Amino acid sequence: MSRIRPFIILIGLLVVWQLIVTFSQVAPFILPSPLSVLVSAMDRIDELAKHALITTLEIIIGLFSGTVFGIISALSMVYFRPARSWLLPVLVVSQAIPVFALAPVLVLWFGYGLLPKIIMATLIIYFPVTAALYDGLRRTETGWLELAKTMGASRFSTLWKVRLPSAMPAFASGLRVATAVAPIGAVVGEWVGSSAGLGYYMLLMNGRVQTDAMFAALFILAIIAVSIYFLIDKVLRKCITWQTESNSSDQI
Repeated sequence: MSRIRPFIILIGLLVVWQLIVTFSQVAPFILPSPLSVLVSAMDRIDELAKHALITTLEIIIGLFSGTVFGIISALSMVYFRPARSWLLPVLVVSQAIPVFALAPVLVLWFGYGLLPKIIMATLIIYFPVTAALYDGLRRTETGWLELAKTMGASRFSTLWKVRLPSAMPAFASGLRVATAVAPIGAVVGEWVGSSAGLGYYMLLMNGRVQTDAMFAALFILAIIAVSIYFLIDKVLRKCITWQTESNSSDQI
């Protein structure tokens, strides 16, 4: 049942969408029907695939780079006090300044290629990954650390065999959040300045009042975002086999 539930939800949303279009008699250029969006997507499948590939590449590279920088920052803050003093204010400032406001600056500096979109995605992903892993590393059980020290474990062995496994559930939560918001950075970057990508295509179709094509691009973007999220979630579940999940319904 859990496997077919997403499809049931999707079909339900499409039915509600069709009912709204049918009974409200809204103009097609404001809200097209699901059927017209599907027809438009099939007619433009080659064009949409080209733009979808670029957006997917931006999301994946941004997710990878943001995760790597987040892991390095979290480890630095835990093990090097001077790094903590410098990086914590950077984390706060990175959230105080809206990342979207940096998009025009990044486009001005790095042009209309992939780089500014990847940087946007990286900046959005960086904070949840860093904050989650840093919190997980700090909250390692004191008894485990003392036991490792008593057994003569080196600093690296303690990190690899005690602290990282203990912090992985928190890191996984942060990475899931980062994966969910990763498409935002890529698409916003494309809106500000780009010559390719689903965000660029949506703006182009909106300017031409081809709303069905715009919705088709939005639908494909949603599929990409959900697919990447569930793929990351599945990998995390496979990697963190020692994390138990409680069933809240059994506890009531």
